Amino acid sequence: MKELQTSNDWHDVLEQSKETSLFVFKHSTTCPVSSTAYREFDGCTTDIPKYFVKVQDSRPVSNEIESDLGVRHASPQLFLLKDGKALWQATHYSIRKSAIHKALEDYV
Repeated sequence: MKELQTSNDWHDVLEQSKETSLFVFKHSTTCPVSSTAYREFDGCTTDIPKYFVKVQDSRPVSNEIESDLGVRHASPQLFLLKDGKALWQATHYSIRKSAIHKALEDYV
């Protein structure tokens, strides 16, 4: 899993999503719910590339994700991207391995 820290990182990933499906996770480093969701996401085995943003450390990147995808910010928040768009997203306690696997079945 790779951390997105700059706008260029985010735009590279958004561009990459035009070639392959991928995950982007918005993580709050101070929130216990986000820590639980992070563990669920990290523990999900998949060949799909996985990225994350620490919203406190990279607020401009988090804001760009919200703007570019047209999905209101939440954290934790997980996106499955393809073709520069969010095919699926989940927030808070909805971020579970079972939900992630279901999204992969439905959209990839």
